[in-house]
Amino acid sequence: MGLKDTASLALIPAAYKTSKIYSALPTDGDGDFTFIRTGNATRVNKAGLVETMGTNIGRLNYDLTNGTPASCPSLLLEPSRTNLLTQSETYTTVSKANLTVADNTSIVDPQGGTNTKTLTATNTDQPRLEWRGTAVPASNTSYAMSFWVRYNTARYVAIAHYSQSGEYAIFDLVDGEVESDVGTQTAKIEEYPNDWYKISKSFEVPSTAIVNYWKFTLCTQTNAFVGVNGEKADVFGMQLEAGTYPTSYIPTSGSAVTRNVDTCKLENFANMPTDYPFTVFWEGKIDEYEGGGFTTQVIFSLVATGEYNCYFALNFSNTNTLTIRRRNSTDTSQSVAFSSNQNTIYKVAVCFISSTAVKVYINGSGVFNSTNLVSVPYVGTNTPDTVLIGQLRNTVDTGKRNSCDQFMLFNEALTDSELQTLTS
Repeated sequence: MGLKDTASLALIPAAYKTSKIYSALPTDGDGDFTFIRTGNATRVNKAGLVETMGTNIGRLNYDLTNGTPASCPSLLLEPSRTNLLTQSETYTTVSKANLTVADNTSIVDPQGGTNTKTLTATNTDQPRLEWRGTAVPASNTSYAMSFWVRYNTARYVAIAHYSQSGEYAIFDLVDGEVESDVGTQTAKIEEYPNDWYKISKSFEVPSTAIVNYWKFTLCTQTNAFVGVNGEKADVFGMQLEAGTYPTSYIPTSGSAVTRNVDTCKLENFANMPTDYPFTVFWEGKIDEYEGGGFTTQVIFSLVATGEYNCYFALNFSNTNTLTIRRRNSTDTSQSVAFSSNQNTIYKVAVCFISSTAVKVYINGSGVFNSTNLVSVPYVGTNTPDTVLIGQLRNTVDTGKRNSCDQFMLFNEALTDSELQTLTS
């Protein structure tokens, strides 16, 4: 019997049905999680294609590496977002300048269909799609624009927010790279099957913006606003959302569409630890950081029914700080310096040894060991009985989420050797 077989609870996303994510342990079904999401949402399926999932259907998402889907899925958990661009796949009402838009049914789009559009530059002066009037950004607000682009003859394309300051990113569709990134927030390019790239750029709209709108341009290597007459690019699935990072695709066809928040929880778990010691294990990526503080990117939380101020949680509050948080009437937290990367899989084990002692291992290394934390009792009516994945609270939910590859709960303190093995 392996170490993982001794867990009292093991969520390894592999099977689901409506409103349910099955746990591997316990085998009697007592550890199966409830999944909630009103309305449709999309995922990347095992073939690497974007697929729509219905109400209360969990999204087992196959992350892509160099366009190849992972062998095992993660459970995609996201906050609510709205695609403000009302025609994500057709551009009849979108403003166009110095380019034409035509159907290209010979190319398989990222959903496996034939909804690709080909843009052709008819002038060198900013051949572009442009969004004004609708989806006007609010000042001092972060936005993320994303969509798929495929190399046709135009090697370089750009996403720009046109304001008094001006921010943009130029993307190389041959080498699959961000050629240049101007602004305070990061641009990304991700490879998909069938020669597609998903490109994105995040912006913080300044309060001093005199003009305020979005552009997508066919451009040159060095200038986001100069194109080459006659060059072409294939596009699909345009999206603009308020937030510091792009989320999964939200199709629109005439009006803005909102994807509602995902929730994955196990309530009234009979085999929840009722006292120290116990160990929690989580594996996954840190999706993105949105805002600061302890509510940012919580990867798990153990909470008491009906309580918002009683929990055991672990979160990444920024790109280099892991925070262990325990709250029961009083609030206790301990920060751990740890350099993290959103593109890296992390295996994190937290051993809650006593009311004043905690030990943490990440990716095979011990990163924290303290025996003198401020005491937080784990007894009485506030004993946690609910497991939340990627979420801080059940009551007074913050609405933020983080995805998960694995989650396990052990009703014992694992040894240093076991913690190292579990997280390696």
